[in-house]
This record gives sequence, C-alpha cells and structure tokens, in this order.
Amino acid sequence: MINKKIEFYSHGACREVTGSKHFIKIGDHIIQMDCGMFQGKREEAYKKNMELNFSPAEVSTILLSHGHFDHCGALPIAVKKGFQGNIYSTPASRDIANIIMLDSAHIQEKDIEYLRKKAKKYPDRGIEVRDPFYNSMDALETLNHFVTLNYHRKFYPIPDVEAEFFDAGHILGAAMICLNIGKNLRIAFSGDLGRKKLPILRDPETLPDLDYLILESTYGNRLHKTFGMAKDDLAEVVNRAYNRGGKIIIPAFTIERTQELIYILHTLLREKRIPDLPVYVDSPMAVNATSIFRVHPECFDKETYDKFISVNLDPFGFNQIKYVSSVRESKKINSKPEPAVIISASGMAEVGRILHHLKNNIENPANIVAIVGFMAEHTLGRRLVEGEKKIKIFGKKYEVNAEVKTLNAFSAHADYNEIKEWLLKNDLKRLKKIFLVHGEADAQHNLRRELLSIGVPEVEIVEYGQNYSL
Repeated sequence: MINKKIEFYSHGACREVTGSKHFIKIGDHIIQMDCGMFQGKREEAYKKNMELNFSPAEVSTILLSHGHFDHCGALPIAVKKGFQGNIYSTPASRDIANIIMLDSAHIQEKDIEYLRKKAKKYPDRGIEVRDPFYNSMDALETLNHFVTLNYHRKFYPIPDVEAEFFDAGHILGAAMICLNIGKNLRIAFSGDLGRKKLPILRDPETLPDLDYLILESTYGNRLHKTFGMAKDDLAEVVNRAYNRGGKIIIPAFTIERTQELIYILHTLLREKRIPDLPVYVDSPMAVNATSIFRVHPECFDKETYDKFISVNLDPFGFNQIKYVSSVRESKKINSKPEPAVIISASGMAEVGRILHHLKNNIENPANIVAIVGFMAEHTLGRRLVEGEKKIKIFGKKYEVNAEVKTLNAFSAHADYNEIKEWLLKNDLKRLKKIFLVHGEADAQHNLRRELLSIGVPEVEIVEYGQNYSL
C-alpha cells in the first residue's frame, strides 16, 4: 500500500439525491467522482451550484460514473473555476454528457434572455438577472477534457492508482468506478446502481472484493416490483385511459427512462396488447438522446440484440411513434382530442414542455399522469405523487382531476433487497466500511440497518464536507 494519507469526503448528494460530487485525496492528488448539478429550491440550488465549497483547480482528475444531470451537469462550472485535468468516462457517457451540458447551457441562456427582457420592460419590479452558470462555449470547452474508455480497460488517473469501469446497468454507459490504490487497497464508487432485467441494458456487474465502497441509497427504504411488471402496468394504464378517451401524460427523464418507455411501448404494440394510438416523444433532447442509443449497441443486452438488432429492427422506431422537436409541433399535440401517449421532459415535472402538457390535461378526469421515476423533494412531480389536489403551473393553480398513477417498477435504481443481493456476491470479510451517499435520510437509515443485518461491519452515512480517513 502506498505510504500516503488517504481521505474520502463529499460536497454533494449527502442526505439528498442531487449534486453528486465525491472526492478521494491521496497525498497531494485529488480524484473527484462525478460533478453533478444540484436541483431543488431555487435560491438554495443557485448558491450550492455557484459557490462551491472546494477548489476545482486543486482537483487532479474527474471520473464520471454516468451522464445524468445530477452527476455531470456541473462539469462546465468546474472547468470555469479552474479544473484543468482529464475527465474519464465511458464513450456512451461522454456522448450523453455532451447533450446534457449543451441543453443545460441553452436553457440558461434562454432564461437570462427572457429575464433581461422582463427587467427592461418592468423596471419597477426589481427583477434580478443573474449570470448563467455556464454557456454553450463553456460546455464545448468541457468536452475537450474528456478521455473515454470502455468497460474493463484499465487506466491510471493519477500515479499509483489503477482505475477500471464496471457496467452499472443503470443508464446507457453507466459505470461503477473501481480504484486499486497501491497493491493492497481497493475502493469502489457505485455511481447509480441499476437493476437486473432492465430493458435494453445488461445487468449490473459484480465488483472485485473491496476494502471500501461508496454506495448510492436512493431507494434504501423501498422495494420495487419486478421490472417485468412494468410492462403489464404500462399496458393496463394505456388501455384504461384509451377506453375512456383520455391521454397518458408521462414526465420522463430524457436519458434512459424515455428510451425504456419507447422500447416497452414498441413491444406492447407488436404483441397487440395496447391499441394503435400515437406515441409522442416531446423533447428535443430526448430525440438527440435516442440517436445516441442507436450508435451504442455495444451497451445493449442479449434480449435487445435478439429481438431487434439481429433482425435489423430499430427498437426506438415504429409507425405510431412521433418525435417532436419544434415548439409549433409541441403545441399541436394538446389541440388533438384523441387518446395518445405523451412522453415529455423534465422527469421531475419542474421545467420544460411537460409543464404545458400538464397544464392542458391535469384537470380532465379521463387522463392519466403516469409517474415512472424518482421525484425529489420540493418538485412538482413529488407533489403529484403525494396526492396534492391543487398544483401551481406558471403561477396559476390547477385542480388535479386527472388520475395520478405511480408505476414503481420503472425505477432504474436498485432497491434495498437488490442492493443486498448484489453486495453479497462480494467477500464481506474483506470489506471494512460502506459510505452511503445519494439518498434522503429515511432511505439511508433503513439501508444502513439492512446492510448491517447481512454482515457489513460498518456503514457510515456521509455528512457534507466531512473528511473520513481510509
């Protein structure tokens, strides 16, 4: 083992599920794992994203687990604030991070443009116009730092540390990061751990035996239905809404969840389990993300290969699907009275075109809003899940008359039993400690109890900014 002080600490995703930023300091070198944007209450989010509690210029290298916004969205901020090293990821994660960062920059630029116009028009309102976190040029500059490697291609991010990506089975290109430090110490970061038998992707791989594990805990207090039931649940929701002349509105993350939904709807249509109704994918970024899936079939599982690729079928293209990019096309969807499936971003129903679809459809009891992903605290999606009868969209209140149906089987995060099953493939006699990140307090406390019950010697719930010696 190298004779240097080794410490672990986090500046994000501590007792929360957003803003993932984790660090291992080895002597004078700092390895950062993920650099995600914090999402939540506007003022808190602005402060946490802009006023970092660490110096990116001191970070030697960044290892990116995957391309979700809460894991990669702040990379341009780090580069703007002085980060000069390499950003290592899988090729698919690099491509996904590319569209995530550019889309975020575009949204920020448009928001600033809108606020400046408002401030000029209404000077008496005292509208505050802040600089964006970054612009499109900053996002493009960040891409120059990327170095991509496929799973199991070992590399050396800093001297005396060997790194390797393992398939996390969470989204396209998602990786668990394994670090061999010197000859005798092995540390891994789970990133977001996926589930077995998800459509499109391979199952999460088993890691080598570990000394320390930094583990996500998003669903540490919940159990999912099997993913096979997601197909049945979606078919039942589509048929129920169709039979009463309604629409199915689905807030969905543009990366992975949208493609899973397309894949399952394609399969249900081929099996004639749902009627021929239009399926709208209303998100420019989802259109771009789906094109990335098409060029990374190396990430697909055998089932997807056998069903689609081997017979030259596009998993994401069929007669009923319509990919919508322009605002004009998006507006037309809500003027059409016939039943339809509308998949739109953002996944937590906070911003984007999904708000327009909810505004136009939430008061119609024939419609169904299908919730297919984790909804963080203080988001509109969370308020819908919790059964609020009135919600505010664009400053106006709307009655929630549409049925809100949560389809838990759609989660791409392992639940606590799936985490235990995955972990028990390792030799727990070597494992010294697990650090829990990326989870709300109740989930983390429950997962801690569950992990201790299977023989994990020590489980630490990570505190923001606290140093832990390894």
